[in-house]
Amino acid sequence: MFVNLLNLTGLKKAMIVYADRRQVVILLMGFSSGLPLLLGFSTLSFWLSREGISLSAIGGLVAVSIPYSLKFLWAPVLDGLQLPILTKFFGRRRGWILLTQVLLIIAIISLGASDPRQGLVYMAIMAFVLAFISASQDIVVDAYRIEILSEVEQGAGAASTQIGYRAGLLVAGAGSIALSSILSWFWIYTIMGAMVTVGILAVLLAKEPKLLPEYKSKNKKKENLHLRQTLKNTFLEPLADLAQRPGIVFVLMFILLYKYGDAIAGAMANPFFDRIGFTALEIASVTKVFGVLATITGVILGGVLVAWLGIWLSLLVGGIFQALTNILFSFLAYVGPDIYVLGMAIGFDNFAGGLGSTALVAYLSALCSKSFTGTQFALLTSLVAFGRTLMAMLSGWLVDSLGWVWFFLGTSFLAIPGLLLLLWIKQYKTSM
Repeated sequence: MFVNLLNLTGLKKAMIVYADRRQVVILLMGFSSGLPLLLGFSTLSFWLSREGISLSAIGGLVAVSIPYSLKFLWAPVLDGLQLPILTKFFGRRRGWILLTQVLLIIAIISLGASDPRQGLVYMAIMAFVLAFISASQDIVVDAYRIEILSEVEQGAGAASTQIGYRAGLLVAGAGSIALSSILSWFWIYTIMGAMVTVGILAVLLAKEPKLLPEYKSKNKKKENLHLRQTLKNTFLEPLADLAQRPGIVFVLMFILLYKYGDAIAGAMANPFFDRIGFTALEIASVTKVFGVLATITGVILGGVLVAWLGIWLSLLVGGIFQALTNILFSFLAYVGPDIYVLGMAIGFDNFAGGLGSTALVAYLSALCSKSFTGTQFALLTSLVAFGRTLMAMLSGWLVDSLGWVWFFLGTSFLAIPGLLLLLWIKQYKTSM
């Protein structure tokens, strides 16, 4: 291990991976994926709060995130269905990406044109439509990334995606809120819709991944099947392929629990900052801007570590850092609203989160068969999203029961089951 750590030639090779044109394309696509997320959630909540909408109504809009957890249900359609004109000119993956991006622009502008005081139901519907199209874009963008890169390049690809994604979150979050002091929400959402053209540029710069021989043969067979049998094969074959992996039950449990403690702590982060006495400006500047920069730094290093040390060791390092950084929030709860301690906690926590997320995305990517990339990756990331949402529901009850100091200490220990599973699944050598 120590010899490997001192292998600077290997480190240099790991860094060179980022110079590939495909990584730039993946980064731009990541930006287009990250941009819509906050426009339908926290930025939208900020807008509604400014309009005097009740907190119960704002909280109810969390339901529009359902497409992100259920996207595996229609992923097989995007995996197998070819678009008549777009597929001919751009290819299977790029055609779908381009279509979803055009629809995203329309949905974002339509959401911005709604008036929450006169049509909150319409706004909720548009936010749901935006989430559905955004989740659909995620399916094909993730599939494109996995298919266009080799297994060795997946770590850097995951990092490029995360960097672009976080940049999209920063623009849609901090950028939109900053613009709200000088522009109407319609023009803010129109500007955000126009920013999706970054993803369209990526499609034009990108090359279509080559179809694998087994994918072509399966499609030829499906042409001769009854529609019902075709749909059955489209949904079940990817699941059956995944189920054949060694130790798949433990692998899925690991995916569910890897970011367990991090998810519970993250769910209570903003209420925590507010309750202990930080101002809105302090929270925005430190958590949104400085926090995103720290995350991007962790993402970049995570991509280098995956290429340099391998996926398993990167997951272990990321998991340990994620567990330890939660202790800093416990210290912040003890000392009170100290801006320097907040900066230290946010910096280390977001850095660790970026590191762990990149390693996890690389692992999920390596698990997928290139014959079913869209469906399998959507299923695995849906599991992550479902676990994160389900576990975060307990966070409020835990804070009420334990208090802030012991709550954050407890979340550090909650990371242990995921780390133990990581040690266990190493024996299966499933894309490690």
